[in-house]
Amino acid sequence: MKIGLLTSGGDCPGLNAVIRGAVLNGIKTYDYEFVGFRDGWRGVVEGDYMDLPRTKVRGLARQGGTILGTSRTNPFDGNGGPENIEIMLEKNGIDAIVAIGGEGTLAGAKRLADAGLPVVGVPKTIDNDLQATDYTFGFDTAVSIATDAMDRIRTTGESHHRCMVAEVMGRHVGWIALHSGMSAGAHAVLIPEQKVSMEQVSQWVKEVHDRGRSPLVVVAEGFIPEGFEEVMHDKGVEKDGRPRLGGIGEYVTHEIERITGIETRNTTLGHIQRGGAPTGFDRVLATRLGMGVVDMIHDKEWGKMVALQGTDIKRVDFSEALDGLKTVPQHRWEEAKVLFGR
Repeated sequence: MKIGLLTSGGDCPGLNAVIRGAVLNGIKTYDYEFVGFRDGWRGVVEGDYMDLPRTKVRGLARQGGTILGTSRTNPFDGNGGPENIEIMLEKNGIDAIVAIGGEGTLAGAKRLADAGLPVVGVPKTIDNDLQATDYTFGFDTAVSIATDAMDRIRTTGESHHRCMVAEVMGRHVGWIALHSGMSAGAHAVLIPEQKVSMEQVSQWVKEVHDRGRSPLVVVAEGFIPEGFEEVMHDKGVEKDGRPRLGGIGEYVTHEIERITGIETRNTTLGHIQRGGAPTGFDRVLATRLGMGVVDMIHDKEWGKMVALQGTDIKRVDFSEALDGLKTVPQHRWEEAKVLFGR
């Protein structure tokens, strides 16, 4: 059996570990053959792929990014669609597709599987916002990078008695902000799921500053302050039409300084959260998912993806993962809120 792997959507640490886990398990356990489609669904639509022998995946677990490249191509655009993709698979002797990606990638994979194609998935989103899986690889690395950055900016904040604002990723959900903020001991965490007034944020900041501390505020890029109707996006749009977010960190910084008079500075972590080597947790999770998806292919369970539930790798239907975003629940917000202003 020949299996084609693809990585689609935004890159994140752990993608190469999935590839390595899949290839090694497939070759050693089932004597399968592997190829990798270049640049996500584009490679599938165009039949552009590379061979993935065992030698190609040596040492990949510790390497960030993706050796296959990625894009946000829709498999139904241009010459795509199930009929054309099926022809491509038959022409090249490829028996199954493994789509490694987030909500958009898996939605495309589901449509192809519903049309009868042998497609399975591996969940990938650095924001940890996919349903049906407890964690996604890349998330732990992003939290670790953000925490380290916050530890660093706090030292300069304390030296100058400033308030520091850190803007992190989180277009629709606040998991990275919540976890990194709690980890770094932030005095306020602002997430898309919760509207908070700048007066309240400023009150938390002032309480901390009055005790002689340097306040730290963490804000997700998709946070919408109370009184606003939509997210800030003054950076244009992405190729797929989504607004390119940016500016909320600067706005929060300006408002805190205006309301409190406390000198305030902001740092936007941006793509640094996606880069570099994955953490040990993400390497193990990604490897297990890669191995698990090959076992699922062996059992011909098409239209499903592998997922982490508790400490076990499970198999779930695509529909379970695509049933809305996994947002930060109210009780997790209330739990963290106890620490704000403290």
